[in-house]
Amino acid sequence: MVYVFWLSLAYLTYSFIFYPLLLWLFASVRARNHRRATIFPTVSLIVVAHNEGRRIADKIENCLELTYPEGKKEIIVAIDCSKDDTAQIARDFAHKGVKVVETSERRGKHYAQMLGRDAAGGEILVFTDASAIIKPDGLLRIVSNLADPSVGVVSSEDDSGEEQSGPEGERIYVGLEMRLRRLEARVSSAVNVSGSFFAARREICGIWHPEQSSDFFVPLHAVAQGFRVVVDPECRARVGVVRSQTAELQRKVRTIVHGLDVFFSHLKLVNPARYGLFAWQLVSHKLLRWLLPIPTASLLVSNLFLSRAGLSYRLLLISQVCLYGSGLVALVVDQRAALKAFKIGGFFLLGNLATIIAWLRFCEGDKCVTWQPSHRN
Repeated sequence: MVYVFWLSLAYLTYSFIFYPLLLWLFASVRARNHRRATIFPTVSLIVVAHNEGRRIADKIENCLELTYPEGKKEIIVAIDCSKDDTAQIARDFAHKGVKVVETSERRGKHYAQMLGRDAAGGEILVFTDASAIIKPDGLLRIVSNLADPSVGVVSSEDDSGEEQSGPEGERIYVGLEMRLRRLEARVSSAVNVSGSFFAARREICGIWHPEQSSDFFVPLHAVAQGFRVVVDPECRARVGVVRSQTAELQRKVRTIVHGLDVFFSHLKLVNPARYGLFAWQLVSHKLLRWLLPIPTASLLVSNLFLSRAGLSYRLLLISQVCLYGSGLVALVVDQRAALKAFKIGGFFLLGNLATIIAWLRFCEGDKCVTWQPSHRN
């Protein structure tokens, strides 16, 4: 039990503290910057939607208002067999040059994106969700990063807005994820991108996996082809927060299942002899995080057996009981009404539960291909 305890503690300490710290140290010593410049390649904006009738018009208007030279930008709405009036509303913008492609049956978000890619004529493909609102200069900003020939994919950053209501855990998680992604991009290359708004060179999107998550496999394809994946903190997409804990759990399960599918079909990228620091980042950021429920449970169980072995063991056990107890209170009471410390515990428990469910679904062969867009504030 002593070995189990200390190995579990070392695992958790590395994942939550030492990995980000090592990234920061590497970035401080050998940060990889990239060149930005105002450039105007042809761009195809691909908006993916399913049953987005209530907000697709606002999204298209947002895309039309993005600053970019006339004739250099096209907008494609890729619809995954909506049952509402999403397609008809999108077609009403045909006189403004908006193209619409639609699946005849539910095939999933990434299949719809593939149809959008096939219909696109731009040198740069920009993928964005119907729920994401982009600032007027957002397109110019994200494309400017591609002035550097070493850059193949550019990620925006999600902005959930401080004034919005919703689970505090998601907002905390998004903030930490954005910081981690920036560090990874400065050290080597970002492991994944914000699916709500990202840009990629067309050649990187040549091979497409319609049942996998594009915000993960497109960056991996870029690295495999010798390109970098960078993050632009000044380029932000307003996405809102999910309205409930149940919706957050479902979103996280779906995201992790997608991630596991992409990871295990791109295992060649974990070879440090070929991909160097990126291989370390990929394993640390993804695989080790998805295995967290194991050391988390092992630490608690071994700590129970060692509670009489010394004061330090008892104090750590008390800390764990307080964390999980406060988290359960937050989940039962509703995180919006709980204290911030309780919300952190609640989100930690929710994340571990989502990870366990995702592993079970992945092992059963469920790829969560079809999706229901999260209801966001």
